[in-house]
Amino acid sequence: MRHKSGLVSGGGSNSGSSSGPSPTKNKPGSSSSGSSGPPVLFPGIANTSASNVAAEAKIKDMLKELYHLIHQVQDERTRGEHNLSNIGKTHERILQEQKISPYYKSKLKGLYNTAMQDAESEAELLRKALDKINEVKSFRNERRDGPPKQVRRRGVLMSMLQQNALTLPLWIGKPGEKPPPLCGATPAESTYIAKPRDKVAARVKGQDGEENWILSEVVSFNSSTNKFEVDDIDAEEGKERHVLSRRRIVPLPVWKANPETDPEALFPAGTLVLALYPQTTCFYRALIHDPPKRPHDDYSLLFEDNSYPDGYSPPLNVAQRYVILCKDDKKK
Repeated sequence: MRHKSGLVSGGGSNSGSSSGPSPTKNKPGSSSSGSSGPPVLFPGIANTSASNVAAEAKIKDMLKELYHLIHQVQDERTRGEHNLSNIGKTHERILQEQKISPYYKSKLKGLYNTAMQDAESEAELLRKALDKINEVKSFRNERRDGPPKQVRRRGVLMSMLQQNALTLPLWIGKPGEKPPPLCGATPAESTYIAKPRDKVAARVKGQDGEENWILSEVVSFNSSTNKFEVDDIDAEEGKERHVLSRRRIVPLPVWKANPETDPEALFPAGTLVLALYPQTTCFYRALIHDPPKRPHDDYSLLFEDNSYPDGYSPPLNVAQRYVILCKDDKKK
């Protein structure tokens, strides 16, 4: 019930196959006559190696920038702690004198204004550091997910999906700033176009004619036809490719919402949603049983399931990354 057809479970089906070209003793271009140097037998490997070196250099540069940002945060915090210490000492003197003189009022006002400025400066540096961490992570993910894509063992795929959810960046906005689109339960803007490699929920029709919501990766978008090409995340690249209209694609959140600062960016209890059922790559209808209480908590969900007397499963945890709004509110 909870596994769509065509799931890839063990290793690749081609292991041990002998259908490939047989090796030959004399390769073209292997003769030394007229040759000024050894032939490049595998140019692709050389190109890949050069690409890896460039990528590692870029990551190293980004990590250096992150290192400097973290040191700036620490310096700013040290300056702020000195000011906070002065605030504490001033309050102690006020308590000793048991009155607040105009002098202490003025002094405290200045100290608190400075403390607020220090806190905002530190927060801005922290935001930059978080953005840099997300930049490094995104770049590494692009390298890791790059072609060629191979059939993965099921346990490896599930582990990757879990890791992707755990490392989803937490949105930390400025005071009074509202969470952006695709933060937690905040939907994408109506004009939003998912980019290649973005993970989405896609509504596809199976071989039995039944429609399912599956976890997919965007391949491309055709602005002329207004349709996406997406790959089933649980299949070898191109083996289960679907061409779908925009209404059959729902982008997944790209930020985690913080329940402590932005509770309005989370689905409240009782909301009907689509969520990735644990250990599968399919989205199913569920009710929010309990929203996250802390930044890294999961949703507690009740999945629709007729095998239970009340029609719902016991509470199951699903990460924010894999919970989206269900527009069809009619129970099946």
